[in-house]
Amino acid sequence: MNRALVDRIADAVLYEGYILYPYRPSIKNHQRWTFGGLFPESYTRSQRNGDASSNRTECLVHGTRASAIDVRVRFLHLTARQVGFVDPPRAEWPDDGPAPPFQPVESLRAGGAIHQTWQEAEEREASLGETTIDDLVTRPRETTFAFAGGRRLELISESSRGVVGVIVRDQQPVAGGVEASAVEVAEGLFRLSIRVACRSSMEDAAVAGRDAALLRSLVATHAILTVRDGAFVSLLEPPACWRDAAAACRNVGGWPILVGEEGSTDTMLASPIILYDYPRIAPESLGDFFDGTEIDEILSLRIMTLTDDEKACMSAIDDRAGALLARTEAMAREQLLGLHGTVRGGSGVSGEADHG
Repeated sequence: MNRALVDRIADAVLYEGYILYPYRPSIKNHQRWTFGGLFPESYTRSQRNGDASSNRTECLVHGTRASAIDVRVRFLHLTARQVGFVDPPRAEWPDDGPAPPFQPVESLRAGGAIHQTWQEAEEREASLGETTIDDLVTRPRETTFAFAGGRRLELISESSRGVVGVIVRDQQPVAGGVEASAVEVAEGLFRLSIRVACRSSMEDAAVAGRDAALLRSLVATHAILTVRDGAFVSLLEPPACWRDAAAACRNVGGWPILVGEEGSTDTMLASPIILYDYPRIAPESLGDFFDGTEIDEILSLRIMTLTDDEKACMSAIDDRAGALLARTEAMAREQLLGLHGTVRGGSGVSGEADHG
């Protein structure tokens, strides 16, 4: 497996929807995290709004019962970042104490910067651990995982007035489970089933909004599947003898595609968005725009049209947004032109009329 190549695609999926144009808190950005969200089951039962608590991926593996399978589940664990205005300012306040009395605000200009209320994200990973197909045929294998929450306080100070604001970061605990099983569907051919479920508790699910539920959810969930001494079978272009078996695979919230070097069959990505086998990051792209169905040229031009104040707000979101802004503003004219009009693939034209 080409780990670097696989991780580039997996990271692009992980942060799809992380920041949306116009890349600062707005009505549009209040509806982020639209791909691969697995919500607490109590929330999905009470809300019935289409959000799911689990996903299911099925794919085909050509090998033997001794073939080894590993599953890595990756997702984002969100943190609520609340900015507060301290009035009157406090000349001194202990860094390790409770937060001073503050008024929640959407943004605060202080200490030479803009501080914005936002949702941050932390990468998480859980592994099923390597097992054999024989084990999965005999008995489904399951593992659970949990990540604790916490509360962190950051003081915003100005040299002339002392503490004028606070940033409070609240992270709720999240939990989940991964289950894998296999069944032999033809000689030397096995259907591998992976189910990922959110098991976070949420007592106030019936009255909670989606933002509250997101803090207890597995966001942008996807899985990386690897096989040793075996080969995954493309569901998009399976061999003719296995087409029926491929068509029988049921995928809900996870779409398995081959990833890595073209032609390699040892790794699959169970993606929350539908992709083709062996997806690539376009070489002309200078980096991720984090925006669903992103088009680098259009988004680059839109960033360039932001006002100075809008750019300051964008830069203040977090390090990723700031780096995106700096990268776009530093783009050379030749690089921008390279985003326009590039064509790949397609068959050649012979120039002869087709009378068929």
